[in-house]
Amino acid sequence: QVQLVEYGGGLVQAGGSLRLSCAASGSIFSINAMGWYRQAPGKQRELVALITSGGSTNYADSVKGRFTISRDNAKNTVYLQMNSLRPEDTAVYYCYAGVEVLASRYYNEYWGQGTQVTVSS
Repeated sequence: QVQLVEYGGGLVQAGGSLRLSCAASGSIFSINAMGWYRQAPGKQRELVALITSGGSTNYADSVKGRFTISRDNAKNTVYLQMNSLRPEDTAVYYCYAGVEVLASRYYNEYWGQGTQVTVSS
């Protein structure tokens, strides 16, 4: 099996910064895309940012220019640097990974347990 463990959520004032990290471990042959989604109360889960193994990135329009996603392929870890945070960024942030599993070579999607980010005004 594959596990995703997230770190770095918390409470910050508007305009502040936080850095999230997520490490994947387990029966991993390779990881294609890794990234972050978020879900605010009463809203659907939405994409924040994705990064492929080759380094191509995709951001939600609402975070472009403020958030930066990066990845350490050797450590199977993805990071999200969040700057200029706004109250509307408040949500539970979920790590995502598209993994080719070692034994079966099947492609499966995995999610972290979620980490709370709260931005106060």
